[in-house]
Amino acid sequence: MDNPSELVIDFVNTYDVEEETDSIPSPATLTAWLARRGLIGPGDTATETDLATAVELRETLREALRHNHDRPGGGDHDPGLSRSFGGLPLRVALTSGGPVLEPVATGVPGGLAGIVAAVMGAHSGGMWPRLKVCTESTCRWAFVDSSKNRSRSWCSMRVCGNRTKTRAYRARRQTEPGSRHL
Repeated sequence: MDNPSELVIDFVNTYDVEEETDSIPSPATLTAWLARRGLIGPGDTATETDLATAVELRETLREALRHNHDRPGGGDHDPGLSRSFGGLPLRVALTSGGPVLEPVATGVPGGLAGIVAAVMGAHSGGMWPRLKVCTESTCRWAFVDSSKNRSRSWCSMRVCGNRTKTRAYRARRQTEPGSRHL
């Protein structure tokens, strides 16, 4: 993928919180997922350890994107990301466009390091603060906040926004004096 933000969103969304489905539940599916995105070569295969690393990275990224609602600038240090990134084979490379992170290994560890490099690409391109996860607790789907003031909370106003607002409305109605319980 050419757009680092799309790769990060795509990776985080490999687990659907609402449906409790994981599109990378095994080393074989992790291998296929990374290969489809050009992050590993045709002979590379994932191990159980690689899968555990991928799941930890994904969930750490989901948590970091949740914090982008709290930190509109997205600039605060996140120790969870630092821990997840620390175990992956990366190096700083100086390019004509400035410094970038790049994988120093091939195979699945290098592919996962490519996802981390995409995170840094989103940071350097100014997109990181716009990457968020839905605030609806049953959803947590990752999305790009394209709103002008970066205030979008839900992946979809029609679905998750409506659910949240309906729940809040019902809760208010139940606490109003003289109201009938719904």
